[in-house]
Amino acid sequence: MPATVTLADFAHARAGDKGNILSIAVFPLDAAHYDWLKRELTAERVADQFASRRPSRVQRYEVDSLKALNFVLEDALEGGVNRSPGLDRHGKSLSYLLLSMCLAPPE
Repeated sequence: MPATVTLADFAHARAGDKGNILSIAVFPLDAAHYDWLKRELTAERVADQFASRRPSRVQRYEVDSLKALNFVLEDALEGGVNRSPGLDRHGKSLSYLLLSMCLAPPE
């Protein structure tokens, strides 16, 4: 097993927005990897991955019944849909920024 893997090798994600708040839900491709995901994918690591977006706060919510993690990043969308000059003001493609994160592989 390699020293690191990308999150995309083991999970998929969906992104959404509300104003200047980005929400990304992450789901393991195999439910057996959910505990690994909870251990490795911390709010601090997500904040580091999105440092260039300068979120003011990153919160993680565990949704055990769905085997999902939901990350809420405040102030990560350059002001939101009506204010941002960015090409993806809704942040839909930002789930790929998260999925490109390198992590230690599951056992």
